[in-house]
Amino acid sequence: MIISNFQHDIETPTGTMRTYRYSPVEAGNYPCIIFYSEIFQQTAPIARTAAILAGHGFHVLVPEVFHELNPIGTVLGYDDEGKEKGNNDKWTKPLESHDSDTEALIAFAQSLEGCNGNVGVMGVCIGGHLAYRAALNPKIESAFCLYATDIHSDTLPAQPGNNSFERMKDIQGEIHFVFGKQDPHVPAEGRIKIYNACQQHGINFQWQEVNAQHAFMRDEGDRFDPALAIQMYVQSVALFNRTLA
Repeated sequence: MIISNFQHDIETPTGTMRTYRYSPVEAGNYPCIIFYSEIFQQTAPIARTAAILAGHGFHVLVPEVFHELNPIGTVLGYDDEGKEKGNNDKWTKPLESHDSDTEALIAFAQSLEGCNGNVGVMGVCIGGHLAYRAALNPKIESAFCLYATDIHSDTLPAQPGNNSFERMKDIQGEIHFVFGKQDPHVPAEGRIKIYNACQQHGINFQWQEVNAQHAFMRDEGDRFDPALAIQMYVQSVALFNRTLA
């Protein structure tokens, strides 16, 4: 499908959130995917991933995940300075503010002309965590979480009793986890902790571990694995076609 792209400024309880939308040009009634970025916000690789998903028949929303902490339009570099700023943002913004962002995004999606009202989520790195976090919302039908960081470690700020790992039992939709075995951010013991909790709570989940490093989806840099990336696109599109149509 040919796609077009737009910018929307969505109001949230913590401020204006610039959101980038990728949608099929052809008129239709399409589901929506909220795509959560890395700590760097909407970089060129993130935009390309959103475009690929949209071309399969979805509205794709890419929010600026740290909109409260940066001027609108901020994109951090894939360098030490960008990494330091992005990680500081990650450790500053509470999960409750991400929750209210997700509510605003769902409301926007469901009011969007040409949207069938069904919403799924996808994310990479911290965005994988945010996709998982969004899946705690019963309005989310499905989630595809790629190398989601900080779930096992509970290092993101939240009110007592409201961290993401403890709330796994609240997931009602279908969730897919994909981790790289060579990813130091989610070591084997962390993956085992998440997997065992999925089994314990009886959620509807799929689990996949691949021989890859962290950020293997990012089509810039020396960790990119094109063959695996194609597999992940096929799997995510299949999930969303099945759960959101």
